[in-house]
Amino acid sequence: MAAKVLVVDDSSQERMSIGSMLGDCELITACDGVEALREIEKNPDLDLIVLDLNMPVMDGFQVLAELKSGKFPHHIPVIVLTNCDEPDKEIRGLQLGAVDYIRKPVNMESLRARVEIHLEMERLQHLIEDESLQCRQMLQAIFDRAPIGIGLYFGSKPFDPEANVPPLINPMYEKITGRSKEELMKLGWAQITHPEDLEKNLEFFEKMNSGEIPGYSMEKRYIRPDGSVVWADLTVSWLHFQGSSTYNYLSLVQDITARKNAEKALLESERSKSVLLSNLPGMAYRCRYDRDWTMEFVSAGCFSLTGYTDKDLLENRVLSFNSIIAPEYRDVLWEEWRRILAERSPFKYEYEIVTASGGRKWVLEMGQGVFNSLGEVVALEGIIIDITHQKQNETRLRYLSEHHPTTGLYNRTYLESLLDGDRKRGKGENRALVLLSMKNINAINLSYGYNYCVKIMQELAARLSTFVSGNRKLFHITLDRLAFYIMGFKDDAELAEFSNSLFPAVSETRILHAVGCGIGILKIDDCDRDMDTILKNVSIAAEHAGKNGVFGYRFFDEELQKQVVRESEIKEELLRISQDEDDRGLSLEYQPIVELKTGRIRTFEALARMKSDMLGTVAPSEFIPLAEELELIVPIGLRILRMGCGFIRRLREEGYEDIRLSVNVSPIQMMREGFLDDFSSILEETGTEPSGFCLEITESVFADSFDVINRKLEQFREMGTTIAIDDFGTGYSSLSREREMNVNILKIDRFFIEKLLHLTPEEAITGDIISLAHKLGHMVVAEGVELECQRQYLISNHCDFMQGFLFSRPLSPEAAIELLKETNGPADRTPMPNRSGGLSEQ
Repeated sequence: MAAKVLVVDDSSQERMSIGSMLGDCELITACDGVEALREIEKNPDLDLIVLDLNMPVMDGFQVLAELKSGKFPHHIPVIVLTNCDEPDKEIRGLQLGAVDYIRKPVNMESLRARVEIHLEMERLQHLIEDESLQCRQMLQAIFDRAPIGIGLYFGSKPFDPEANVPPLINPMYEKITGRSKEELMKLGWAQITHPEDLEKNLEFFEKMNSGEIPGYSMEKRYIRPDGSVVWADLTVSWLHFQGSSTYNYLSLVQDITARKNAEKALLESERSKSVLLSNLPGMAYRCRYDRDWTMEFVSAGCFSLTGYTDKDLLENRVLSFNSIIAPEYRDVLWEEWRRILAERSPFKYEYEIVTASGGRKWVLEMGQGVFNSLGEVVALEGIIIDITHQKQNETRLRYLSEHHPTTGLYNRTYLESLLDGDRKRGKGENRALVLLSMKNINAINLSYGYNYCVKIMQELAARLSTFVSGNRKLFHITLDRLAFYIMGFKDDAELAEFSNSLFPAVSETRILHAVGCGIGILKIDDCDRDMDTILKNVSIAAEHAGKNGVFGYRFFDEELQKQVVRESEIKEELLRISQDEDDRGLSLEYQPIVELKTGRIRTFEALARMKSDMLGTVAPSEFIPLAEELELIVPIGLRILRMGCGFIRRLREEGYEDIRLSVNVSPIQMMREGFLDDFSSILEETGTEPSGFCLEITESVFADSFDVINRKLEQFREMGTTIAIDDFGTGYSSLSREREMNVNILKIDRFFIEKLLHLTPEEAITGDIISLAHKLGHMVVAEGVELECQRQYLISNHCDFMQGFLFSRPLSPEAAIELLKETNGPADRTPMPNRSGGLSEQ
């Protein structure tokens, strides 16, 4: 590219001569200084100016002054033209910035040579400047994009513009510290250094400034504006620039926060690992996969676990770990590891070890295999912890869950699991359950206390344990029930013989000889039976076995099964009846009680009857006990009282003011706190007088709470209600307290009346009972009178009343009233006997 040269001269001839000489250049001309300045502005890329100093309007000196003023973007070399007799102008021109001069007349060759020299020098200068610019740009790029922070003359104190040049700080330095260059200059690095690192940093810095050290490196923390801390690796070096001290030290900062955090995490991990291993209830290990389990690493917990030190086990120096494993687990453990490694699964197994003292410990080993790139096992790693205490607790809890706390015998839960296991295995041998149910254990509990019952059952369990054998196991099901699980018996006769052999053991146990025991026998021939059904059925058999005597046994058979089904149906019917007061399934029949002296009816006993479409007529002996069992006797009893009030109202409407109605009251009803209130409410609701009722209770009601019951009876008597003891002589009898009972009438049980048929009058004690009752102030009713000879005996022994088929069976309300009319005649005001045997006005 041709050089661009401006020739400025007021002589056109000179301009042409110089132009022709510089023909290979791009030539621009100007006739004076003003025009020259315009061309310079228009051509900022001029390479050279040839300038005549002697020109009109604006001379060359003025042009040089303008060029030197800095108004133009870059320096343009100028060769001035002077006259030969003007050396002072030459000097002045050079002082104003000219690079050379040529005297007129101009020697064109000399001018050409000088122009070429200065053009070449300008070209070289441009090259140097371009290279310098590139270097500066490259250095600036490195400075700006460096991955480490760079600071030149960034001091510990805030920047002082009067004393120092501004420091150079790159963007990474700003990023690491979280502050701009202006903030850093305002603060200085001391104010952003963590207090714990500042003293050390200042000490190094002072030593470097004093020349003791050429530089220093350290790890330090900077505090960012948000209060967070960044770790940095700082390197500071002293800089020596020849001929200049503008920047005399260099700071390099690298962010090492991630590394420091990793180091901290590693240290924490190592600390945690150390704490874990020191507190591990066992040991950590690394071993080879061989039959000796050769240890390569063992933690310090080895000693407390095994009694051997880690040095004893490492490389099998004293013994191998395999020799510590209890013998019965060695092969099992090897096979388990082999299986786990083939699956590449985590290993977990419990086994026993033999410690240095010879004792045994349960341990839990958890580990995994270490494989190389070929999939080969190179080692095993894991932990082995002591679980002896846990195993002991498991054993104790398992014992508690499987044994009854009273006797230590296996309990129902264990029996259930045993039966379930045998069912699943499908055992072909005969199996049976023989259950012993102690009678009236609750009565013993109330009389003697719970601890006494516990001792009785413990004594009985000890006696029955002698019957345990390989095919007989004894279980404690509930407080009052024990059971034998018998396997491999021959036939029913063997079960019956075994049951009979148990009775002596029961009767020899204190008080149980009087209380008694029922034994139920259930052959388990249906493997699908569940435990609840088995226990329910065998319990039913035991209950029925004890009904006819103190001791007895019974098989659960088809007949009993039918009975159970019937009882279930009766219970369902009772539930329905109790919930529907309009239901006619419950009714009353009335049996007259006759005065023996006069033959007149004095009382009717209300006898409950149950009838349904499904069951037909159900005897009271069937449904009353079930109603008591379901605790439905209370609502049913109240309904019977209401029905009785209706019958009394009919009697009164017929004019029979002196006839009472006798109603049986269950012990459950009598024991209820609100029975007296319920009775009073029904009387008030129906407009019935209390004196119209006689409440019959059995002797058993006094067995548990004599004083409480007797006080209640007194309240009924104070209302005017008569009280009778039913079935006298067969239940709870205490002659010492008989006089204290708040009762009016004793009803002699039919048992004593039936005896009159087999005994002579002299042998029979029925008359003695009548005499005794009179002496105690009670009237007497004889139940179950069916023959005339019985009636005559009662009359001769001054019995007050009789009741039985000899006079009448139970009757419907209508038939009862008709019989009353026939027997007593029209209604009158006949006085009723008082409780001492006389008569009282009603």
